Amino acid sequence: MYRLGRAFGTMEWLINYKRRQRFRRALEVVSDPNAPPSDSRGITRTHFMQTRCDKLFYLMFDCIPRERAMSLFTTTNREWLDTGLADGHGVYVALSHHGAHHVAAMFMALHGYKVAGVRDRHEGGIRRYVQDRFDRRYPEFNRMRVLYADSYPRDVFRCLQDGYVLGSAMDISRIRNEHQKTVELTMFGETRPFLTGPLKVAVRCRALVVQAFIIPEPDFCYRMELVQRLIEPDHVDNEELVLDEALKTYARNIETRVRAMPALLTRL
Repeated sequence: MYRLGRAFGTMEWLINYKRRQRFRRALEVVSDPNAPPSDSRGITRTHFMQTRCDKLFYLMFDCIPRERAMSLFTTTNREWLDTGLADGHGVYVALSHHGAHHVAAMFMALHGYKVAGVRDRHEGGIRRYVQDRFDRRYPEFNRMRVLYADSYPRDVFRCLQDGYVLGSAMDISRIRNEHQKTVELTMFGETRPFLTGPLKVAVRCRALVVQAFIIPEPDFCYRMELVQRLIEPDHVDNEELVLDEALKTYARNIETRVRAMPALLTRL
């Protein structure tokens, strides 16, 4: 099935001209302008193959035996999550528009974590359909909670206070609601908005804040890399200073990771 997904992605890359151009425009922002055209073609094809494999795996996830499914996912620095949750304040995982977050959320729920994620309110029907199948397949696990990008901060408060691993991306492309608080930082030579609300809530809940990236590997294996502890709950003397430094570090880490693995860009 993995090889089928890669073959299907290659066919899509050949015929879907508009999406190919859209990805290349996004790639131009983050890649080396002096790189040869062959690099861009190879990265674009890899993007199509990986995106198709992610979607295929998402659809067949509930058909995989539990032991096999659990063996397909690893987490680096997993002890950060466990120690953060042991304190009873939840953990906020700062993600970005890079990698298959929805796949990682299913794995985390399967491993027994209470998981919540922030999505667009107008998410596609395929995710609702797969969520329903997941609930029927694994009823003993708590349902993955879904918060919407235009919802109020009290929902984030509740999740962290209830001991959830809450993940969302702060590198937004537009401000959806007037109550969303943002700051502007420079990334890839452009000034971009970054959400500050999730970090403020995490600090006030005394939750650990870590930054993570979801990395796909061959044969439908995935790895969640917890790359940095952005905010330590017991070391916040000056909230504004801590938030500013955390966001700058977050943006630098995104630049480094996206330049190393540009095919995993998800925001086009």
